[in-house]
Amino acid sequence: MNFDEVLDRIGGFGRFQKTLYVWICMPQIFLAFHMLVSVFTGAVPPHLCRSAWPAGDNGGPRLGFNFSIAPGESCTSLQDGPLSHLNHSLPITEHSSTSNGCTGGWEFSKEVFLSTVVTEWDLVCENATLNNIGSSIYMFGLLVGAVLFGALADKYGRRMIILIGLAVQAIFGVGVAFSPNFYIYVLLRFVVGMTISAVIMNAFVLGTEWTGPKKRMLAGVITDYFFGFGYILLAGLAYLIRDWRKLQLAISAPGFLFLFYIWVLPKSARWLMANKKHEEALDLIRKAALINGKPLVDDDIELCQSSKISENLQDLRKYTVIDLVRTPRMRRQSLILFYLWFVNVLVYYGLSLNISDFGMNIYLTQMIFGLVEMPARTITLFTLNRSRRISQLAFLAVGGLACLLTIFIPDDQSIVRTVLAMVGKFGITASLSIVYIYSAEVFPTVIRQNGIGMGSMCARAGGVIAPIIYLLRNISRHAPMVVFGLCPLIGAALTMFLPETAHKPLPDTIEDVERTSVSTTAEKSQHALYEKCPKQNPDVNL
Repeated sequence: MNFDEVLDRIGGFGRFQKTLYVWICMPQIFLAFHMLVSVFTGAVPPHLCRSAWPAGDNGGPRLGFNFSIAPGESCTSLQDGPLSHLNHSLPITEHSSTSNGCTGGWEFSKEVFLSTVVTEWDLVCENATLNNIGSSIYMFGLLVGAVLFGALADKYGRRMIILIGLAVQAIFGVGVAFSPNFYIYVLLRFVVGMTISAVIMNAFVLGTEWTGPKKRMLAGVITDYFFGFGYILLAGLAYLIRDWRKLQLAISAPGFLFLFYIWVLPKSARWLMANKKHEEALDLIRKAALINGKPLVDDDIELCQSSKISENLQDLRKYTVIDLVRTPRMRRQSLILFYLWFVNVLVYYGLSLNISDFGMNIYLTQMIFGLVEMPARTITLFTLNRSRRISQLAFLAVGGLACLLTIFIPDDQSIVRTVLAMVGKFGITASLSIVYIYSAEVFPTVIRQNGIGMGSMCARAGGVIAPIIYLLRNISRHAPMVVFGLCPLIGAALTMFLPETAHKPLPDTIEDVERTSVSTTAEKSQHALYEKCPKQNPDVNL
C-alpha cells in the first residue's frame, strides 16, 4: 500500500482535509496583501518642484493650483521667478528649461494618496529607478525564500517552516511600517518576500500531501481563490487607508493572530514516513481517519506500516536537477516548461504591479483585476479535462495578444486599455494555473519534485525582472507592453512541442519520456493501418 492508497482508505478529502484547507487558505489572503500592496504604497502621485512653482501662504503650492500641469514625467523645472502670469492653455514646455535637478524638493498631490514611499523619500525623476529596483529586490526575496525554505522544509518539515514563515512575516511586515529610510524599507521587504515563499510553497505541499489524488486539482484551485479574494480586499483597504505606513500596518499586524496555528496545524504524515518517523505518522493517520469517520482496523494499520512508502520516496533521491536536461526529449520539455513558468509570472506581476499605467482609477482597476482572477481560475477546471496543451497554448495567446493590442489604443481611451489589460490578465492567470498541473504531468515521477522546483525558481526570476521591464519606458512608453505581449506568444508557440497529458498515465521514469516519441510513432502507424483496411484487421489494438 502506497501513501495515496492510505489516503483513499481514510478519506481522500474528508473533514480532516477540509479543516486543514481552512488553515492553509486563511494566510493566502495576507500573502496577496503583501505581494500587491506596493501598487498603493509605491504609487507615484502627480508632483512638481517646490522651487519652480508659485507658493501659497503655507509654503505649499498656491491654493487651487492644478497638479495636472505639473511636469511629473518630463522632470523639467520651470524658470525662477513669479509665475502668476502662467497661461494654463499653453504647453508646459513653453515655460520650461532643462532641469539640473529639483533643489527645493518635490510637492505631491494629496488628491488620491496622503503618502506613499515615493512622496516620503522623493523617488521621482533621477531617483525614480529606486522604486522599481526596490520592487525587484522584494521579488528576489521570493526567489531566495523558495530555495532556502524549500531545503529547510525537506529537513525540518512543512509545518515548522510554515509557522516560522508566518511569525517572521508578521514581525518584519510591521517593521516595514516603521522604516526610517528607503534602504531599511527595502531590506525589510526583502525578508517579507522570503517568508511569502516559505508559506505559500509549503502550505501548498502540506495540503497536497494530505489530499487524495482525485481531489488534488480542485484543492489546489481553492487556495488560488483565497489569494484572489485578498487581491480584491486590498483595493478596499487601500481606498480606506491612504497613508502607506498605516496601510502596511493594517495588512501586517493581523498576522500575529496565526500564533494559534501552533495548536491546530498538523504535520505531514507523508514527510514523517519519508524521514522514518513511522509511529508519529501512524498516530496522525489514525487521527485523520477518526475525524473523517473512517477509523482504521488492525489490518489497515499493518498495511500503513509497510516500508514501501518510505522506499518509494527514498528512490527519488537518486536523481538530481541534472537529469532534467541530460537526455534530448527530457531536455526539450524541461526548457520549454521553465520558460512557461518564467513568462507567466513575468507578465502576471508586470500587469498586476503597474495598474496605474492604464489610466483609470487605481482602486477600481485593482478590484477589477482581482475579480478577473475568479473566472480565470474556474475556467481551467473545464478546459483542462479536454486538453492540457491546447488550454495552455490558448490562454497564453489570449494574454499576449491582449497586451499587444493595448499599444494601439490612444491614451484618452483609458477604459478600452483597461479592458484589454483585464483580458490579458485573465489569459495569463488561467495559464499560470495550468502550468502547475501541466508540469506535474510532464515531468516523470523520479524528477517531478526537481522539475517543479526549478520551474518555481524560473517563475521567481520572472517576478524579479517584471518591475525592471518598466524602466524600458525611458526608451519607448509602449516597450513594456510589447515585451508582455510577445513573450507569451513565444510561449504559446513553444507549447506545441510539449506532449498532451490529459487522460494519459503519468511517466514514472526518464526512460518513459524518451520512449514516448517511439510509442507515438508506432501508434500513428497502427492507426493508419486500421484506417486503410478496418475490415481486414478488426482486432488491431489501438
